[in-house]
Parts: sequence; structure tokens; C-alpha cells
Amino acid sequence: MNTNITDTIKYIGVDDTDLDLFESQYIIPNGMSYNSYLITDDKIAIMDSVDARKQTEWMDKLSAALEGRRPDYLVVQHMEPDHAGSIVAVVERYPEIKIVASARAIQMLPNFFEGVDFTDRTIAVKEGDTLSLGAHTLQFFMAPMVHWPEVMVSYDTHDKVLFSADAFGKFGALAHDEEWACEARRYYFNICGKYGVQVQALLKKLSQVDVACICPLHGPVLNENLGYYLSLYNTWSLYEPESEGVFVAYASIHGGTAAAANKIREMLLTKGEKKVAITDLSRDDMAEAVEDAFRYGKLIVAAASYDGGVFPPMHDFLHHLQIKGYQKRRVGIIENGSWAPVAGRVMRAMLEQMKQIEIVEPMVTINARMKQSDLSQMEALADAMVG
Repeated sequence: MNTNITDTIKYIGVDDTDLDLFESQYIIPNGMSYNSYLITDDKIAIMDSVDARKQTEWMDKLSAALEGRRPDYLVVQHMEPDHAGSIVAVVERYPEIKIVASARAIQMLPNFFEGVDFTDRTIAVKEGDTLSLGAHTLQFFMAPMVHWPEVMVSYDTHDKVLFSADAFGKFGALAHDEEWACEARRYYFNICGKYGVQVQALLKKLSQVDVACICPLHGPVLNENLGYYLSLYNTWSLYEPESEGVFVAYASIHGGTAAAANKIREMLLTKGEKKVAITDLSRDDMAEAVEDAFRYGKLIVAAASYDGGVFPPMHDFLHHLQIKGYQKRRVGIIENGSWAPVAGRVMRAMLEQMKQIEIVEPMVTINARMKQSDLSQMEALADAMVG
């Protein structure tokens, strides 16, 4: 990407294309970017560091961008290791630098860097505080639980640039040019999905300032059509459906449940449903399944019974939805069992623990294999979902 955000703000981030799992759980086929920025003024501010995995490359880029000058501030917006992992390397090379962060972030420093003396090296800032660099002034907004408690974002009043921490980020290295929304949606619901209330609070704060450019800690710099990104974040954080349609998620052992899931999909399309997405929870990316569950307003879960409960891939899926704050959806249930079907009861109990979930009747029970006699119940469920 172009390293110049403005005449005095430069991108100095790095791509990590060797990492296979972000946070040791999210598949990232196109790697990940660790974003960092440099503001050059009377005073110089580094906006976040990067994961220690890419520390050497980043320090080289930082040194080149400084052009012989020495930085005055390292602004730490988020203490997660993929962004704060190189703090000590900066402090060791530039011992006069001051770390600017929220009080909570400063408290967390010793948790990550044992034995490092940060005395007289930090400046704690709070909501609305400012830091003058010369022509540039940084204004700080606290963003607790977006998605850690110490998070803040920084707004440059001179160039109207928002340094947004993890907000507006996405999976993928910048070397891979791809459409923003798909991987940003998967990133949002799996990383920040639980914290819609807190994201809404941040969006309200940001509505008070004129943002011309968003610089997140992952993914591309956003400097065009910002209303589109802000609108999506508003929809996502309100837990409102983004797209019309039904998402069918199934967990099948020997294929019987898969056949029923594909049949209900066919019925829904025949009855006029505009979009019916489907996923095999045993094989497909769990993070994408979570993403699609939030994307659509309606969900059908279909699973086999297993060990007196529900087949584990479905249990895992519903557990993910629960911890990410799944809500405001209509859900249909298809269970399967060769001799004692209980999956439906377990799925219903898990769904009922979530907010504003309407269980759509009838619940369909399949005994081992879908039969002609099952079709009327499946038709009734499809009619109820479309209606």
C-alpha cells in the first residue's frame, strides 16, 4: 500500500503471511497485517507497535521513516500482543520516548513485560485528553471492551484521521487486495461480536468529530466512502440482520442430517426465500459460520443426536454464538436420531439462553434417514421460516 497517509502521517506496518491461525483459532489464508503509523511534526509520535513475530522488519521500517530523527511518543491504543509486542524494543532503542496510553493499559504493561522498569516512561490519558505534536493534536477517546478494557482510539484534529485500534479492522495481509466487507465481517463478529453495546458507545463518540480517514490496526486504511463502513458497524453492533435470507447450519455424522439440511434449503428457495446459505459445521470454517449466523436474520440448525446430547460440531457452533452475543433472530430446529433423538432438546435449551431468539415451530425430528412422511413437517417449518 501507499506508505503516505498524508504529508506527515506514514504507514509503517508489516504483513505476516506465515501465520496460519490468528489468536490461535481463526483461519487466515491471506495472512494478517499488523498496522503501525508515524506522525512527523515538531514532536514525533509512533502510533502502536507490532507483534514480536515481525519486530525486526518493523523496527527497520520505523528507523527508515524517522530519517535520523528520534520519536517522542509511542501511543499504545491496545495492549494485545499483536500490537504491543514490540514496545520494549522501542523503549530500548529510544530510552527517552514516552508511552502514551490509558491508565488501564499502563497497569497492564508489567503483565506482558516482566522486569522492565516503566517508571517515568508513561503518560496516562483519559477521555477527551489531548496531546499536541505541533500542528497535529491527538484527541483521545476511551473505548473499553472494544475489545479489551484498556482500549482507546486517537483522533488527529489536523488531518481528521482516526486511529481506530481494532475497530474497522479485518483479516488478511495488505499484500492481498480483496473486498473489505467479507473478512471485516468475519473479523468483527468473532473478535468484537460480544461487545455491541460498547461499539455503539464508541460510534456515538466518533459522530462528534469529522473523520476523513480511518487507520485501523489490521487491514487497509479507509479513506473513501466512510459512510459505508460506519453504517455496517452500526448494523453489526446493533445485532440487526445485514442481509435478507436464511442460514442453514448442519452437523451430520453419516449423511442423514446433511440430506435433511439440503432438502430444507431447497424448500426455502422454492418458497421464494431470496438467499439460503448453508454450511457443514464438521468441515467448514467455524468463524465463517458465526459470521453468516449474524449476517442473516433467520437460522436453521440441523444436527444429529450424539452420546445423549447433540453432535459436538453443533454444540461448538451454538456455544460460539452464545459467547459472541447472538440475538434478535428467528431460528428453526431439525434433529436427527436413530433410536433416541435428543439433539433438538439440547439445541433449544442452548438457544433459549440467548437474547430475543424466537424458536420457529415445528421442530422437525428425523429418525436416521429423511423419509416421505417427514416432508410435511419440513414443509411446515419452511413455510413458517419464510412467513
